[in-house]
Amino acid sequence: MEKQALEIASWGENVYVKLPITNTKGEPIYNLISKLANKKVKLNVTAIMTLEQVKNVVSNLNPSVPSYVSVFAGRIADTGRDPLPLMIDCVNALKANPLAELIWASPRELFNIFQADQIGCQVITVTNDVLKKLDLVGKDLNDYSLDTVKMFYNDAKSAGFSI
Repeated sequence: MEKQALEIASWGENVYVKLPITNTKGEPIYNLISKLANKKVKLNVTAIMTLEQVKNVVSNLNPSVPSYVSVFAGRIADTGRDPLPLMIDCVNALKANPLAELIWASPRELFNIFQADQIGCQVITVTNDVLKKLDLVGKDLNDYSLDTVKMFYNDAKSAGFSI
């Protein structure tokens, strides 16, 4: 994997090699991160879900090489945990490496964009489904309530019910 990563990194200045935090056996790849970072390879370490993983990644990155640390906040939320406290801790942990940027990955709702911005997270990955909701920002909640009731009514009519 190291040889392939070095080859990919040679493709250009804007290329980042994306590496999962562990292999498929659950073994962390911190040594590989360290080897590549010390060879000045720009990395995007992904599939991270714990502060311990973030801290270990940051300690193995080269502080003179830009990198991304991708924490899957949306998947964390899928487990019933609030990802915001963790993401705040991650922002603080990355202060040890000013060239490392935090990615709020796999957001589930539009509000996550505002949360990421509020805590100083540099990057958030957003799907088109979430972006489509931007028109709702600032919408009057009374109007939104009425729109919702009308949607229920139209759904019932299209299903053949009469009200």
